[in-house]
Amino acid sequence: MEKPKWVVDKERAKRAAAAETVWLFGLHAVRDALMNPARERMRLVVTKNAADKLYDAIIASGMEPEIVDPRKFDKAVEIDTESVHQGAALHARPLSWGSVEDVCLTGAGAPLVVLLDRVTDPHNVGAILRSAEVFGARAVIAPARHSAPETGALAKTASGALERQPYLRVQNLADAMESLREMGFELIGLDGKAELTIAEGVAQAGTRPIALVLGAEGPGLREKTRETCDRLVKIPFATDFGSLNVSNAAAISLYAAVNR
Repeated sequence: MEKPKWVVDKERAKRAAAAETVWLFGLHAVRDALMNPARERMRLVVTKNAADKLYDAIIASGMEPEIVDPRKFDKAVEIDTESVHQGAALHARPLSWGSVEDVCLTGAGAPLVVLLDRVTDPHNVGAILRSAEVFGARAVIAPARHSAPETGALAKTASGALERQPYLRVQNLADAMESLREMGFELIGLDGKAELTIAEGVAQAGTRPIALVLGAEGPGLREKTRETCDRLVKIPFATDFGSLNVSNAAAISLYAAVNR
């Protein structure tokens, strides 16, 4: 008897996720990954100078580093030659945080999450992870496709937050939003043309948990995402020509949510 298509697709996705790997680079990102017991690590490639700086983390991880000549470093690892690696690179598997329900309903931190609608720039997502950690959000959620995957550039920008701040990539963002609504979250979307300000929107949420929904710069929220939100809000500008990138907008929105 043949397996149903949905079972086959689920098993295929699971195998693909298990095969996915990432090269993390930079002293800060590599140190935090070495110190994270949840991170599955495979290869550590470092220069002698970087190994000395990472000595405590290397000992704690139990890994045997590969010491390479700085002039041959780029050939020893699979990262962009323009990357600011500081002589340290770690080959590892992406972190697995669990389901949206597990993390957002009973996870650590404030009852606050951030959802990203097709935000693909790893530097923006890395910065958002940093802000989410600073303001105590339980998770940052993005679609599995058309979003920034876990990469070395994202990890370096996140400055260690990737190891501590849950970053969940889901099959369908609208479905994740509906799940959050069932958990009691108020879905607040950022839209420059909205009537309500962010301060007014979070105040109207009362004491309910908040899910902030942000879209990519330029296109903003997709129609389906916008329709799934409970309300739309904007960040008011002093002039008609003001604009913010999505990571700055996320930081301001998180601040507003925790200080309502």
